[in-house]
Amino acid sequence: MLITEQMKDQNVVLVGGGALTIEQVVQVARFNAKVELQEESIRKMAKSRAYVEKLLSEKKVVYGLTTGFGKFSDTYISGDDAKTLQLNLIRSHACGIGMPFSIEIARAIMLLRVNALALGYSGIRPEVVQLMVGMLNQGVTPVIPEKGSLGASGDLAPLSHLALVLVGEGEAYYRGNRFPGGQAMNLAGLVPVTLEAKEGLALINGTQVMTAVGTLACRDAMNLANWADCTVALTCEALFGVRDAFDPLTHIIRPHKGQSQSAENIRRLTSGSKLMTNQGERRVQDAYSLRCAPQVHGASRDALAYIAEKLEIEINSATDNPLIFVDEERVISGGNFHGQPIALPMDHLSISASELANISERRIERLVNPHLNENLPPFLTKNGGLESGFMIAQYAAAAVVSENKSMAHPASVDSIPSSGNQEDHVSMGTIAARKAKQIVENAYSVLAIELLCGAQAADFRDPQLLGLGTKWLYDQCRNLVPALEADRVLSPDFQKIADWMKQTDVALSMSEVVKGFNN
Repeated sequence: MLITEQMKDQNVVLVGGGALTIEQVVQVARFNAKVELQEESIRKMAKSRAYVEKLLSEKKVVYGLTTGFGKFSDTYISGDDAKTLQLNLIRSHACGIGMPFSIEIARAIMLLRVNALALGYSGIRPEVVQLMVGMLNQGVTPVIPEKGSLGASGDLAPLSHLALVLVGEGEAYYRGNRFPGGQAMNLAGLVPVTLEAKEGLALINGTQVMTAVGTLACRDAMNLANWADCTVALTCEALFGVRDAFDPLTHIIRPHKGQSQSAENIRRLTSGSKLMTNQGERRVQDAYSLRCAPQVHGASRDALAYIAEKLEIEINSATDNPLIFVDEERVISGGNFHGQPIALPMDHLSISASELANISERRIERLVNPHLNENLPPFLTKNGGLESGFMIAQYAAAAVVSENKSMAHPASVDSIPSSGNQEDHVSMGTIAARKAKQIVENAYSVLAIELLCGAQAADFRDPQLLGLGTKWLYDQCRNLVPALEADRVLSPDFQKIADWMKQTDVALSMSEVVKGFNN
């Protein structure tokens, strides 16, 4: 749950202008920032809806307005049955499975759906979208099961659970409790709607679930990358790392932005260190997990920048079907709902976060293994044999990174035909996003273990010899978790550090410690 100063300062997020950012999504999802529709977006939705009403009055055959859905796209539905069609659509498609998404993810889903509809290409009445804004502002959050989306016609199943609450059905959270949807709306002073033609389809056709999960996971992964530079800096000092590997001369001639950024972070964190060594002083070069950290961390950084770019495009896209183009007097049934543009970045996110954890686990091994370091006690304990110290901490990290490797197998290369083979290629984008989120969570745990091992190793060296930034890290760590003087249960320590890392924008905090620290 990352906190930044910008989030604290911004209490209202305007939507509908096509410029919603990842940071604003985080503000609404995690910190309950209020939401307002831009006036121009209300005008666009009203204009789009008027055109839909015109087509209905003319009894035009238009997919989703006067026809069934999917394989039933050639079945004509009369105007008298339009309302029944929309309600049947929502009820029949609410096939979610498993545990519900967290409240913060469900809020992000709602916000992204509001923003997509407010672009004015979906033909939905403004009052329906305004009701969703009211739910966000009043704290009514639909209960949305995690599983059941193919990422094909968007996230049909989970978005249907969102739409159920709009019509007074389904379930929702309100003030910390779970209620039937209609009751939650009533408690919040909100009145459910009766869906008109096209509106049920407009509510559930889109990629907002995979994009919401991915947006929060990507933001957390960007913070994770900053933490990875911090943990390797402390580990380098504990292992008398060779500072030459981070010299800008090396990185200027291979000018990947992320690589240079990571190298600069490590240099600044270790500024003033009495533990870092020069090339040839103790050894000529370090193992890859230290020496190549800028290259490995940097590659993940560059990937995250690409992923964030794709997410911000998707956040501000119209992903409905059909799309209403009023000025051109056209209704186009296309494929903007397909999740592939997000599925591939989500698989990339899984790989990027996995690698930050993979290399961290190798550094943990170097800290605890006396054959791989200089004069640190085995497993960082004073009483080896009688006590195990951090021996099994490395086991735990190894288990988590192996789990990540299994989950990092791409979901986007899979496809199962659906809807009578009408939807014969699907993205699995929501599965990719959910896996990426879990991998990011796991990676925080691995980095927390490395930070604790690094702090323990620093205790054996001398914390006063640490650099300016790494001394701050050490002090913060010790404020939360004491040194391991005798064997104790370590799981709570790992969790405390991981939670602190998730909740702290370390680049912002470190900028106050190390002047000019890059984030």
